[in-house]
Amino acid sequence: MKMYSEENEMIKINKKRFLVTLLILLVIGTITLFTTGFVIGHKAAHAKTDTYDDLRAFTRALELIKSNYVEDPTNKELIQGAIRGMISSLDPHSSYMSERAFKEINMDIRGEFQGVGIQIGIKNQQLTVISPIEDTPADRAGIAAGDKILKINDEWTKDMSIEDAVDRMRGPKNTQVRLMLHREGWDKPKEFTITRDVIKVQSVKSRMLDGDIGYVKIIQFQGKTAKDVDAALRKLEDKGMKRLVLDMRNNPGGLLDSSVDVSSLFMPKDKLVVYIQGRRKDDRKDFLSAGVTAVRDYPVVVLVNTGSASASEIVAGALQDSKRAVIIGTQTFGKGSVQTVFPLDGNTGMRLTTAKYYTPSGRSIQNVGIAPDIEVKLPKIKEPKNGEAAHLIVREKDLDRHLKNETVKEPAKDIKKKKEEGSAEDDFVMEAVPKDDKDDIQLQKAIELLKTGDIFKNLPVKEQVVEKKEKNETAK
Repeated sequence: MKMYSEENEMIKINKKRFLVTLLILLVIGTITLFTTGFVIGHKAAHAKTDTYDDLRAFTRALELIKSNYVEDPTNKELIQGAIRGMISSLDPHSSYMSERAFKEINMDIRGEFQGVGIQIGIKNQQLTVISPIEDTPADRAGIAAGDKILKINDEWTKDMSIEDAVDRMRGPKNTQVRLMLHREGWDKPKEFTITRDVIKVQSVKSRMLDGDIGYVKIIQFQGKTAKDVDAALRKLEDKGMKRLVLDMRNNPGGLLDSSVDVSSLFMPKDKLVVYIQGRRKDDRKDFLSAGVTAVRDYPVVVLVNTGSASASEIVAGALQDSKRAVIIGTQTFGKGSVQTVFPLDGNTGMRLTTAKYYTPSGRSIQNVGIAPDIEVKLPKIKEPKNGEAAHLIVREKDLDRHLKNETVKEPAKDIKKKKEEGSAEDDFVMEAVPKDDKDDIQLQKAIELLKTGDIFKNLPVKEQVVEKKEKNETAK
């Protein structure tokens, strides 16, 4: 799933600008060799024949556009378009960043931006609302998970990248943007005019539950999330908390370092939290827990669902592998790739997938996600009601151009099975987290488990818990 607040490993080193600029100069130099008829050494030319043929085709296309296109596009427009198309052909999380998007990187780290407040993705080649952010202009306007975005202002979204869509929806506070949406059950599309605002995503929420059980919800992994979680835990501990529910459902991820720091709050020092592996064998980097002054050793149950992605999967995987927590919920999203942001000339940039995540035991998260220790399925709905936190059921494997997982064999697409899972074409199914704790079967299962004492004792390999409605139907 691609959401704009996706996990990014932010590497801000000025040397990157020099390397990227050097690469561009080398490419331009190669093109010049062809256009001026220079000849290079036979051996080198033979080794690079395919690359040179492709560059010759690119140069020919550029010449034809410049000499024959009905209008007169600038070289800048053509080059930026070529870069944009080249990057967008790779995978759903690599993208070209406009000047505005590149400037807003630091705002995303702080969990603040100016826009309408929705998370979007592409499902079945259609720009789709994954989830509106609570208490934002989009949420107040009635936009719901599963809505198909047909137009942004006067532009149709067909073949529009997520990055382009985000760029068009974001803008200064008090300005307006028009969205044409279609929802299952509507006779025809509807247009929404939304006034942009400053969107501040609260990273952490906490409260006490039954008795000595505390509850911490991580909404997104931002720059200060670990500090916020630590502060929340301290307040709950002062209130007598001895057991914890850590809720990361519908958490789209965020910063890699933040996920490592959060994991460190529950793990001894210098334990492997996650490692990333690039294309080359020696291109591996380990991330170890920093440790805290007092290790928190009380029982922890983690809640996850299909909306838990990236950084939230890192935390869940680390705590599961280290036997530090029991995971309850449903299979997570499966975004197991690392994006690095590189600056380009003209104050633009690109977000490029450079590595994959692996849990401490060596499991690749990519396209698979984290399987819960105890599976508890949320009710599936077509439309959210009564303030439910609804999330479209879509996983990394459903996204166009998703990267493969080399550690598992990806099964052939089973249309019948996909339909049963709610991911068949045009079948936009959501799962909803009830607003009332008593109706939240995942939370109630976590509380029940924590009250037993030893949460790992007699833990089933896989426990299936379904909605009451399904149980009644089975009884019949």
